[in-house]
Amino acid sequence: MKTSNEIRSKYLKFFADRGHAVIPSASLVPENDPTTLFTGSGMQPLLPYLLGQPHPKGKRVVDSQKSFRAADIEEVGDNRHITFFEMLGNWSFGDYFKQEQLPWIFEFLTREVGLDPKRLYVTVFDGAPEIGIPRDEEAIQIWTKLFSDAGIDNKFVVIGSEANGYEVGMQGGRIFSYDAKKNWWSRAGVPAHMPEGEPGGPDSEMFYDFGTEHDPKWGKECHPNCDCGRFMEIANSVFMEYLKKGGNFEKLVQQNVDFGGGLERIVAASNGDPDVFRIDTLNAVIEELEKKSGKSYVENTVPFRVVADHIHGATFMLTDDVLPSNSDRGYFLRRLIRRSVRYADVIGFPAGELSTLARVVAKTHGEHYTELIEHLVATEKAIADEESKFRETLSRGMKEFEKLTKGDTVSGHDAYVLFTTHGFPFELTQELAKERGASVDINAFKKEMDSHRDLSRAGAEQKFKGGLADQSEATVRLHTAHHLLLKALQMVLGESVKQRGSNITGERLRIDFAHPAKMTDDEKKEVERIVNEKIKEHLPMVRSTMPKEEAEKLNAQHEFGAKYPDMVSVYSLGPVGATEDRPMYDQSFSIEFCGGPHVSNTSEIEKSGTFKIQKEEAVAAGIRRIKAVLA
Repeated sequence: MKTSNEIRSKYLKFFADRGHAVIPSASLVPENDPTTLFTGSGMQPLLPYLLGQPHPKGKRVVDSQKSFRAADIEEVGDNRHITFFEMLGNWSFGDYFKQEQLPWIFEFLTREVGLDPKRLYVTVFDGAPEIGIPRDEEAIQIWTKLFSDAGIDNKFVVIGSEANGYEVGMQGGRIFSYDAKKNWWSRAGVPAHMPEGEPGGPDSEMFYDFGTEHDPKWGKECHPNCDCGRFMEIANSVFMEYLKKGGNFEKLVQQNVDFGGGLERIVAASNGDPDVFRIDTLNAVIEELEKKSGKSYVENTVPFRVVADHIHGATFMLTDDVLPSNSDRGYFLRRLIRRSVRYADVIGFPAGELSTLARVVAKTHGEHYTELIEHLVATEKAIADEESKFRETLSRGMKEFEKLTKGDTVSGHDAYVLFTTHGFPFELTQELAKERGASVDINAFKKEMDSHRDLSRAGAEQKFKGGLADQSEATVRLHTAHHLLLKALQMVLGESVKQRGSNITGERLRIDFAHPAKMTDDEKKEVERIVNEKIKEHLPMVRSTMPKEEAEKLNAQHEFGAKYPDMVSVYSLGPVGATEDRPMYDQSFSIEFCGGPHVSNTSEIEKSGTFKIQKEEAVAAGIRRIKAVLA
């Protein structure tokens, strides 16, 4: 049985041997990307380099990026959905392209991992005539040769568009073409949904065939993108070569390769088991659950899977300095821990011991992510504290449940109130109602929850409107003001102030920072005075690339807990007269690790107005938040 560490190591070495610099995973908390709460793909931290900014490590890099997708929380329970995962990635920033990428990944999966090429099926982009982008004939030709050289029949089949329901079936095919919904990649999805300035391109996916029987409930005919369970997508090579501009699609200044391979899924394929929870990392938690609960995984798959997945996500989030709360990232962390408590109770796992599972996660992943071990004591305490708080919530929720439960039906509204106001899990409401011979109006509950989600989604879209990813002038100006603010906070409150998070849109900036007390009005006024004074001094912003150790010696600021590569970008503000050739670090107002972008001089910020603090508040124990604007 192959382990995750083994395959991750093989992958990094394989591409390092082919001229790629190995870079560390970025934090689960995105840096300078307020469009999303979590890093959910390998490309997010590397977007500036796909758009043309030079990477400090060159044109070829490889990594394993830890990722979290909140949208999948309620999907966990089958044999493949997980919220926390690792995405293996190799990247070409204007260097190699399809002719190198596809043979390399085929070689890695068949020779290094040992997958049987007869079980691999691939998909390509069928084209989008409405936007002037043709079918990816080059990828088809490359795959045809690769399979032919391996002695495998490689018939090409056009699956086509969603309009036909993808119902043409396998037809003895090996290479399949799909429309933009399946084989086009950008963060926003299909081309029509891409915002201005967003890069994207056709992709080519690889699927592993586990050979299971097709389940007709997923469609009359099976095909690689079918959800019946026979096929599992394990790898995706994105050919990032287009940019949406003025409603049209232009070629990027450089052709890029953006590869993503799900580590957990590749391990599952290498072991010939479609149950991703049987891979070493997730199975280690399952074995601990079996040991302490006395229950069997095969007889209780859903609760075991939920706890195994969620405790992984919670452990990694806490290590990246996310703390439980009722909003933003902290909300999802709280939800992971509380759902874990609920499902651990279902299988009889001892109350108060959920935190011990974090040690299992640290043991299986600690060889590569050493910060898990370094942060373990604090992680265990945070999980234990949250479990204790939730058990108090459950106690109060039981009292509310008894008040609301009358007759033989629990209304959807009451179930909704129990869940949203009292944190009472819906599954628990259903179970308790059943014990009393009552039922729950599920449809009414779902309608209220859908309305709640729509409102939340609308709020999030407004909250993240603009976003640093669009590199608008307003956003860039606020980003530089953010650097001024952090330094001003340290001058007023003390050097103990450290950044714990940031969120910058075209309308406002937000910074989370470590500080034990509420700021006084005088302290806020002094911070505003310093920031505005420095803006008026017309300080130059200078970008430099240097070894991480050199930047640390300069006391360059960086986000607490973030992991940085060996070579880093550093932005220094001032003094007047500083240039890239003569940065004058000893006289700089502030120096920070940062990927940019920034104004070239603070005089540009003046055009947007005066810096003002709108709000200062607590978001977690020892963590304060400031929202500020230029007006």
